[in-house]
Amino acid sequence: MATYTFTPRGVCSRKIDFTLENGIIKDVRFTGGCSGNTQGVAALCIGRPAAEVIGIIKGIRCGVKPTSCPDQLANALEQALEQEKQ
Repeated sequence: MATYTFTPRGVCSRKIDFTLENGIIKDVRFTGGCSGNTQGVAALCIGRPAAEVIGIIKGIRCGVKPTSCPDQLANALEQALEQEKQ
């Protein structure tokens, strides 16, 4: 099991902490952002394969912003999966 910390860009949340075990998301915690939305996203991700979650949330936008907290989580998960390959 590995825990990762990601600093999102272009969104209200300031930090995303998450844990992966064999590619499965075990925990997600956003610092900052819209509390209800980030808690909902986190709850829906737990227990799912990171690759599956990336396919669902990557590219989601927040209003006119080119990204969102879910999109930033997808970026973080992609980076973590790349690290796990090495």
